[in-house]
Amino acid sequence: MSRRILLINGPNLNLLGTREPSVYGSETLADVVRIAKANGEKLGVIVEDYQSNHEGGIIDRIHRAKKDGVKGIIINPGAYTHTSVAIRDALLGTDIPFIEVHISNVHAREPFRHHSYFSDKAVATIVGLGIKGYEYALDFVATSPKFA
Repeated sequence: MSRRILLINGPNLNLLGTREPSVYGSETLADVVRIAKANGEKLGVIVEDYQSNHEGGIIDRIHRAKKDGVKGIIINPGAYTHTSVAIRDALLGTDIPFIEVHISNVHAREPFRHHSYFSDKAVATIVGLGIKGYEYALDFVATSPKFA
């Protein structure tokens, strides 16, 4: 059975391609998902995707991931990075290892974006590499024994 990996994107990431392209690029969320699924096939893993603008939806999907046998989570929490203890607790409560990804370099932006409620618990954090960060995260999750 193939390793299952969950790709979660938080609020406003459904607007990729049109929201501040100078910051986030011109690729869409559909591009991110398409590339992740294609790379997942090459790596022999199943990539499931989920996007929500609602904190509770993200939490419910994380809870379900445990029951679904997901071995790793790649999450771009969007603005919830800086505010959501609840999503952090959901990730910790399921004990599924995760990588935090951000398209932009959050540390080179407004000061309120510098704090993450996730990075101290993440296996790794990837910031500022555009959508390529998702590819690096997927490669690591698919091949690392930390996610077996």
